Amino acid sequence: MGAMLFNVTTAALMVLMLNGGLALVGQDTVGRRRIPWAAVGLTAIALAGVVTQLCWSGAMDAFDSDPSKSGWWRVVTSVFMQNGGFLGGAWNIATLAVIAALAEWFWGGPLMVGLFAAGILLPEHIDALFGQTGGSTDPRNFAGSSGATYFLAATLAAALLLRGRERKDVLLAIAAPVLGLGMWLAQSNGHGMVTVYGFVLGLLVRTLGGRLIHPDRDLRRPPRTTMAALAGFAGRRPRQAD
Repeated sequence: MGAMLFNVTTAALMVLMLNGGLALVGQDTVGRRRIPWAAVGLTAIALAGVVTQLCWSGAMDAFDSDPSKSGWWRVVTSVFMQNGGFLGGAWNIATLAVIAALAEWFWGGPLMVGLFAAGILLPEHIDALFGQTGGSTDPRNFAGSSGATYFLAATLAAALLLRGRERKDVLLAIAAPVLGLGMWLAQSNGHGMVTVYGFVLGLLVRTLGGRLIHPDRDLRRPPRTTMAALAGFAGRRPRQAD
């Protein structure tokens, strides 16, 4: 029962932040936005990691973040390894693809990648700063992309709070760090604490770099290839010869 509740609350937090991200960029504007190539790239790397695991039995040992093993690269490569089974890996990759796309449309490609990298690198340093010695708040059990994805999703919740056009959006934004902190205190669920970390960083970035962030650029200057055009192209059926 405890494991099931852990999984349910973890999924609920992601769904909450996904809805926040959609509210932030505008669900009805997705079709008019450009293809998020940086998000596509991150997802492709994650898929390549899975393929590597399937083709090479030693991939996890070579790339995970087990502290008993040496290797400077592990903190990054472990993010693109998956150790939650088929369903866990599929969930991680699917949520990475969607959250990275929403984040790219709002923050822009380079900043989205930077925030994702912060989600990889910052948690362990923040833990050390606050004297967290009983285990890292990073939810990865030596591998997995969920920690960085939840961190990135939380930056969108922070931006939604600062925009604050409607009360329901403000409540949706605030709910992310509140639920995250509750999950950490009640379950020691690292996804909750990295959500709090990401939310705080999102507030700082949006406040300090507001003039450099242009989430409506695709709506003011429509790109040549939009998500709607791509969906229409993919949905076309080849005409059969008479």
